[in-house]
Amino acid sequence: MANQGIEISLAGKVALITGAARGLGAEIAATFSRAGAAVMIADILDDQGRQTAAAIQANGGRAAFIRQDVTREADWETAVAETVRQLGGLDIVVNNAGIEICALVENTELKDFQRILDINVTGVFLGLKAACKAMKPGGAAGRGGAIINLSSVAGLRGFSGLSAYCGSKGAVKLLTKAAAVEFGFMNYGIRVNSIHPGLIPTDMGNAVLKGFVAAGLGKDAATVQQAFERGTPLGMKGAPSDIAKAALFLASDQSPWVTGAELVVDGGTTAT
Repeated sequence: MANQGIEISLAGKVALITGAARGLGAEIAATFSRAGAAVMIADILDDQGRQTAAAIQANGGRAAFIRQDVTREADWETAVAETVRQLGGLDIVVNNAGIEICALVENTELKDFQRILDINVTGVFLGLKAACKAMKPGGAAGRGGAIINLSSVAGLRGFSGLSAYCGSKGAVKLLTKAAAVEFGFMNYGIRVNSIHPGLIPTDMGNAVLKGFVAAGLGKDAATVQQAFERGTPLGMKGAPSDIAKAALFLASDQSPWVTGAELVVDGGTTAT
């Protein structure tokens, strides 16, 4: 018998994705929609967020946009409530919103360090809190589901010039594990996992290359790119779709016994 491919479906599921106006978040939203999910695009970028939602709708998907600052607990409560109200439930939350600043430790401004922690760590914590309340038995959605936190290879190893970012993404890794253990033992029916992308050619990824140059860690963006290439066994061929496919697996019923896991999508960077 010929091997049959497994088509991953999110039919009947509802997803809230932060930082989804562009980049990885937008790709994850589009991928989830193609798999059958209704998606709430959450971001502070109003115009781009609405455009992303409209593009999904134009392709026959169900999508809505809400303005959300992930550092504000009230925004999280509103985003969750509106997702349930407008789209009929909440089964998947993707904590994707984040920022990255490249600077040597000695040159990193305290305000920049604190801003990275506020968005990358506090934002994920508030997402876990709000999602858990809604998704657990007796919550506004109450069907359980999956929470996916975007960490990074910088949450697994150190990189010069990315101390603040490494610190924040390392925190996301362990927040994920702590929530996975807690939600599992509490029988909430909520799985929590993290994805750890390598350098992906998005607006943020391209800004990282320029940031290394500005920090004096490379002659130009091409030189920095070549350095990453040398340290990546499969080469710098990663695309937003690679991360979206990983998120699709973790969001779906194909991963029912996967929780507290680190799914690394980096072409082998952290294996060297």
